[in-house]
Amino acid sequence: MRTAVVGHLEWIEFGHVERVPRAGDIVHATDAWEEPGGGGAVAAVQLARLAGECIFFTALGDDERGAWSHRRLEELGVRVEAATRDEPTRRGVVFVDANGERTITTLGRRLHATTDDELPWDELDDVDAVYFTAGDAATLRASRRAKVLVATSRVSDVLVEADVHLDGVVGSGNDPSEAFDPWNLSHPPDLIVRTDSDRGGRYETRLGTEGSYDPVPPPGDIVDTYGAGDSFAAGLTFALGSGLAVGDALALAARCGAWCASGKGPYGNQLTAVGL
Repeated sequence: MRTAVVGHLEWIEFGHVERVPRAGDIVHATDAWEEPGGGGAVAAVQLARLAGECIFFTALGDDERGAWSHRRLEELGVRVEAATRDEPTRRGVVFVDANGERTITTLGRRLHATTDDELPWDELDDVDAVYFTAGDAATLRASRRAKVLVATSRVSDVLVEADVHLDGVVGSGNDPSEAFDPWNLSHPPDLIVRTDSDRGGRYETRLGTEGSYDPVPPPGDIVDTYGAGDSFAAGLTFALGSGLAVGDALALAARCGAWCASGKGPYGNQLTAVGL
């Protein structure tokens, strides 16, 4: 199965803290480490681990963090096709508290590829499933060349502007920035999923079916929730691209989210094809 992600990344500095600092506080993080993160990067690695390959169409800054991100994602099994921008790669700081909850601050402008970049967009014709996290309307239309296209609801303005048929839209049901109204599109998505963390979530289909899905118990203690939602979205994309029915697709996606949350960082314990 061939998969791809069209989107963005950030170079993330992680640190464990007992609690997230309040205004004016000073806290000391332990066990600090750095990785490429962001919705596009995390989803690309998850898809590579499920499908055996993933092409990541993105843009990187012309700096060390861009080079580090490219190299690290390749090490994790992702084929990176990146445009270079004459500006810094976006970065972020993530606090992971004693309960495994993450708090994120991003620094800099989000970078993404466009169809004007000399990237192998024609390869999308042969891709089974694409997950879209960032880009403009033209880039989303190019992504529609794949057999299955799933997008994050965080870019609802782009979804409205491009107005292409989407096989799935996924986002948090609790985050106002990921609110999504399908009636803004002339081509309603086949499936809309609104997640609710470890409580499962809800879905609705273009045919009017509505329902909920159950959470999946993680294989161990919750260690770090960073990347769990992006792993869920990647799992959903893989499942829909594989032709699974809605219930089975959501169950697989929930497993991906739960497995990610039980590992350190986004890549410490993502579900693999061996675990299917």
